[in-house]
Amino acid sequence: MSETCRHDRSIDRNESSLPRPFLSVIIPAFNEAGRLPAALGSIVDFFGSQGIFGEVIVVDNASTDRTAGITADFASRYPFIRYLYEATRGKGAAVRTGILAGEGDYLLISDADLAVPLTEVKKLLSPLQGDFDIAIGSRESEGAVRYNEPSYRHLMGRVFNRIVRLLVLPDIRDTQCGFKCFRRDAARRLFSKSKINGWSFDVEILCMAREKGYRVIEQPVNWYYGAGSKVRPLRDTWLMLRELIRIRRKCRGGR
Repeated sequence: MSETCRHDRSIDRNESSLPRPFLSVIIPAFNEAGRLPAALGSIVDFFGSQGIFGEVIVVDNASTDRTAGITADFASRYPFIRYLYEATRGKGAAVRTGILAGEGDYLLISDADLAVPLTEVKKLLSPLQGDFDIAIGSRESEGAVRYNEPSYRHLMGRVFNRIVRLLVLPDIRDTQCGFKCFRRDAARRLFSKSKINGWSFDVEILCMAREKGYRVIEQPVNWYYGAGSKVRPLRDTWLMLRELIRIRRKCRGGR
């Protein structure tokens, strides 16, 4: 890990003199009480082992379980963990809220199950500290490995990616991996103008990034399938296709 991410001071959000965090980890959470303890514990350990001065933002997307209470418990012990509430349902809405609140030099989107282990963030930070503005984890790039993925989920992903490439982003192999990192200025500019609240928000953001000339790179990652996915295959696929049509019209119109 680059020395620029290291900081020897204890992390205390109440110290106004502290510099901006190096890394913000944004976790959209809808009824994630079962997975958050392990995820937050892993992030705390990762920050400590790497000497990262960072923050974690859990965005509660109108959960009905103990997502809020679990996050509050961790935040009471680790002041760099923050809790936000987003009443508008949809992963895109939750991610937008987290990104616009993030204070880090680099902002990472990660799913609550840590399907991509946080150690893989090094693959994204390296190009961002060079010439790129956005680095996205890819399960389709050469060198990527998928673990324990059911065949039907793999087929769904391949079909959707194929449609995305035909309609909107021919040069991106995997838009839907939930592991993406942005330079702060690029993230703020793009998400402040995003409109998609659902699962296809990634496509909208990458489409806008291309239109605005931001440099995007795909990096192969290790990805582990976990039970408890919030994706509803039939309904969500139909909704995502509708969103893709909106995105295609928006990008073609330069809006």
